[in-house]
Amino acid sequence: MIGTTLKILAAGALALATSSAIAQQSTRPDIGPAPAFELPSTTTIELDNGLQATFIDFGLAPKVNIVINVMAGNVFDGEATYMADLVAAMMEEGAGGESPESIAQAFASMGGDLSVGVGMHTANFSSNVLSEFGPEAISRIATVMRQPDFPDSEFSRVLQNEIRNMTVARSQPGPVATEAYVGLLYGDEHPYGQGLPDVGQMDSYTLDQVRAFYDEHFGAARTHIYIAGRFDHDEMEAAIRDAFGDWEAGNPVDIPEASPRTGPLVRLIDRPGAPQTTIRLGVPVAPIGTEDAYALTVMNALLGGSFTSRLTRNLRETNGWTYSPGSGITNRFGSSYWTFNADIITEHTVEAFTEIFSEIQTLQLNAPPADEANGMRTWIGGIFILQNASTGGLISQLINQHFHGLPDDYLENYVGRINEVSNAEISAVAAEYLQPDRMVLVVVGDLASIEDGLRAFPQLADAEFVEAAP
Repeated sequence: MIGTTLKILAAGALALATSSAIAQQSTRPDIGPAPAFELPSTTTIELDNGLQATFIDFGLAPKVNIVINVMAGNVFDGEATYMADLVAAMMEEGAGGESPESIAQAFASMGGDLSVGVGMHTANFSSNVLSEFGPEAISRIATVMRQPDFPDSEFSRVLQNEIRNMTVARSQPGPVATEAYVGLLYGDEHPYGQGLPDVGQMDSYTLDQVRAFYDEHFGAARTHIYIAGRFDHDEMEAAIRDAFGDWEAGNPVDIPEASPRTGPLVRLIDRPGAPQTTIRLGVPVAPIGTEDAYALTVMNALLGGSFTSRLTRNLRETNGWTYSPGSGITNRFGSSYWTFNADIITEHTVEAFTEIFSEIQTLQLNAPPADEANGMRTWIGGIFILQNASTGGLISQLINQHFHGLPDDYLENYVGRINEVSNAEISAVAAEYLQPDRMVLVVVGDLASIEDGLRAFPQLADAEFVEAAP
């Protein structure tokens, strides 16, 4: 038995040695650019009342993903901040005389559920059900959208839940920093500069205001339905016409134009004793779909928008000053802005800013090496392909394309346009847009520990330090 065991061990060792030798002789193949994206068959119809519906044939599973967007998001709140959220929450409290529990059970019986959410521009209603129940799901979503009960008996509870959410948000440095940041960028005069509701503001909200917001902002011409998966086109179109065909068009959409302000603007918010400093640092950049937007996308990924980005490696991996730094580009109607955000250990805040400005300047002065830039272009293209490998991802891309009025071939050309961005262009857009005199900065932290050091930075020498409104 001992001899047999030794033979087995010897054979295993030989196999491992052989496989190791083969692995050492092998070379890892180069990662090529992501393949071009091909948009699945897509058709859009428009009803007489202005409602649009887009059908996307995709996948093999017998499922259908339905997303309905109504232009009734926070940009339309007016002086009643977060009214859109309150309206959506009340719409989940029953419709057409049917209880929320009954509605939930109906969607569960179709193999899915119903989700209601609110974004900056839209209220959205979504469900992912078995294909055979697609027409029924359309009918039931239409009931929720067109016949909300807005029960008086539930209003106080729902309102208090929303107030509690806002109270929690106000206790956290992230939402506070973001509120101040968008306020600096867009100002109080535009909805994009809107932050959290003021303390006590929501206490006065009434159910009549909820109904008034609904009446003003819900209607067929403000609605776009997206359906992706495996489904019968004729049946789904018939269901849409039956459920929404007689809905009134509603009021026209009016989103005021906005141009984000450039800096240098700085807002310091004291959080005595805070163990971390929360920052939002950004600048206005070229809007989506413009020539510079593609180069900015690659620049963002390389500088701070990916896990292997320069700022992430520097601040997290090398120095260990922050856990999850990151950057991104936010697209609004007609404008866009780039933001770097991080939560940095208080005692290393000033050092971290030295590294942040250094990394930006290095990229501005030197085009990135080919292997680094190639890796980022490939990563962006690959992520784009993966995002579009699901019905939800495809719908999100089409929503983005339609909202920003991008060309019909935008999605199919996207990967190619990213691959065409040169290394020199990456450096050039960093130099053009990421200038200290254009930057907007919000810092939330223990100012007794960090303020003097921040004010001493030469990049902030000409900055206007904006105080909080009284």
